[in-house]
Amino acid sequence: MPQNTMLDFLNPVLNRHPERIKAKVEIYTWQTCPYCIRAKLLLWWKGVNFTEYKIDGNEAARTSMAERANGKRSVPQIFINDRHTGGCDDLYKLNSQGQLDNLLSQSA
Repeated sequence: MPQNTMLDFLNPVLNRHPERIKAKVEIYTWQTCPYCIRAKLLLWWKGVNFTEYKIDGNEAARTSMAERANGKRSVPQIFINDRHTGGCDDLYKLNSQGQLDNLLSQSA
């Protein structure tokens, strides 16, 4: 079975609906950060095509991220439709409260 056909079959079974994702999602990460990996896994699971900014050791990029993230310098920092949503724990909290899917379904 071709990969797309398999995913098309499995997505509803696994309660994944990537066709509903309309939001612009950006995430600032460090390559080896476990929280970054965990946040990206949730986004991947949801079927989100996100923009990742790998800022490992780049102080200018980290400063730029902090300006967008209300002074927060830890990674990951996640933005949905240019709105700062926080880090990994915040992303999972939105998901557990049933709010993440709604945010992801809104167009930028």
